[in-house]
Amino acid sequence: MPHADHSHPPHAHAAHDHDHGPGGHVHAPSQFGASFAIGIGLNTAFVIVEATYGYHSNSMALVADAGHNLSDVLGLVVAWIAIVLAKRPPSPRYTYGLRGSSILAALFNAVFLLVAVGAIGWEAILRLVDPAPVASGTVLVVATIGIVINGFTAWLFASGSKNDINIRGAYLHMAADAAVSVGVVLGALAIMATGWTWIDPAISLIIGAVIIAGTWGLLKDSIAMSLNAVPRWVDAGAVRDFLTSQKGVTGLHDLHIWPMSTTELVLTCHLVIPAGAPGDGYLLELARDLKDRFGIEHATVQIEADAARCMLAQPEAI
Repeated sequence: MPHADHSHPPHAHAAHDHDHGPGGHVHAPSQFGASFAIGIGLNTAFVIVEATYGYHSNSMALVADAGHNLSDVLGLVVAWIAIVLAKRPPSPRYTYGLRGSSILAALFNAVFLLVAVGAIGWEAILRLVDPAPVASGTVLVVATIGIVINGFTAWLFASGSKNDINIRGAYLHMAADAAVSVGVVLGALAIMATGWTWIDPAISLIIGAVIIAGTWGLLKDSIAMSLNAVPRWVDAGAVRDFLTSQKGVTGLHDLHIWPMSTTELVLTCHLVIPAGAPGDGYLLELARDLKDRFGIEHATVQIEADAARCMLAQPEAI
């Protein structure tokens, strides 16, 4: 709700209207807790099975998939912890609570995925130089089970993957694993048909390239959000145009838009209205429009009659 903050001359008003959806951003619903529990349980059990059979069947592709699955388990744990921390209330020190932890979790997941790919790639190169016999039948069965488990787990997070990069990180982990398992199955079939053992590590390298391609966007988005960049789905120019088009507004400066978490956006700005503060009703309507048009849930607007008196009235990047 709008309120006056008389600590900022000449007039400072904060407009807040809390209901999320953006342009579409919604908080990760509570049922994702069950999704995380199921995903972590299934994948932990599968890692043990896959690593055991990969070792005994001498399949680098299967061991690589198990290693990637292990990184997925850790990634799911981190993402789940972040969602729990994001629900903690604000404190005198953490005035936004710990909502930013969801951004850190997404960044961690992206980096961890790339590190895992590096380790898999190195071992695959060593196997290309010195190929070893592979028990293709065992590999085929275990990898097929992996497709089912990873595909199901990815489906659990699919509904939230478009609106929350933390959930998207979990989704990408599992979708990538499903793709990895498909590659392992194809490799096992090729080895059974040809007897070429080098296919196994070659498939591992291809899998790594696929994972990198799928993770790159997550890495860029999470880095940008951790640096308080305007999220790519928000048209900052359109926000500026909308604000300057409001009744009585003759100028705008000190505009900032940044993510509080992976699902919530914050805006602060100074609006120049020579006639003076227009009242709480004006600000309430402005807050609702910012939420409905751009998905900005937390808007703080300072009203000024004369921009020349404001120390922050400088050229804007937006």
